[in-house]
Amino acid sequence: MKRPNEKEEAMRIGVKCVMLAHHVQEYVAQQWRVVTAASKGRSDRGSVTIEQVIWAVAVIAIVAIVVTAITNYVTTKAGQIK
Repeated sequence: MKRPNEKEEAMRIGVKCVMLAHHVQEYVAQQWRVVTAASKGRSDRGSVTIEQVIWAVAVIAIVAIVVTAITNYVTTKAGQIK
């Protein structure tokens, strides 16, 4: 099996970052729908809604850190390609 070169690997990582960002966007949109639906509905769901918002914010923060790290890595590796 042929080993991918650095440029192919950087592209593969970039595609994975875009896919991850899309999944996070879909998750946040789903959580937002839950939050807005809960605000229109029963008031006893507030604690669950707040917990979901906290989890959504935590996931976004973790993904932002990972995407930043991967972007920096890919940029560094792309700069080293001759």
